[in-house]
Amino acid sequence: MKLFVITGTCGSGKSTAVRKLEKILDPERFICLDTDGVGLNWADYAGTDHEYKYSDDCLKEAVRLSDGKDIVFASCLNPEDYIGKHTAPPEIDSTYFIVLSAEDDLIEQRLKARPAVRGFTSDDAIRPHIEYNRWFRNNKGKFNLFIDTTETPVEVVERIVSFLTIL
Repeated sequence: MKLFVITGTCGSGKSTAVRKLEKILDPERFICLDTDGVGLNWADYAGTDHEYKYSDDCLKEAVRLSDGKDIVFASCLNPEDYIGKHTAPPEIDSTYFIVLSAEDDLIEQRLKARPAVRGFTSDDAIRPHIEYNRWFRNNKGKFNLFIDTTETPVEVVERIVSFLTIL
């Protein structure tokens, strides 16, 4: 089974892309999931000695839900952490990272537009996400596919579908 991780900072367009992909990809081959949709709660892990296990547990649950299909998974999963710290479930034969990123000011605008319950209510809360976004942009040549979502939101899904269907 293949794992296609659509990653990027909060506000980069991951969830929007996965919702659109779910409507157009072949459901016999792909399952499209968002970290929020696997039934685990980050709050149960945050600040604990097992915080790192959140990503492992999300991946295990995604594999369970996939029923053997290739997984398109929207997550803030850091590729370096995935390779260095996490254990891929044995069912996963190969992993591909698709990075979505936008210019910093647009990420900030998108985060500030979210409901207050999401926690992006101050510059201090937003700053780490901008820094994470910059890390992706500075390393864009290291990923299987890097898409700038600043001005091309419609083309994002088309580029992802092209990438997924050739593999």
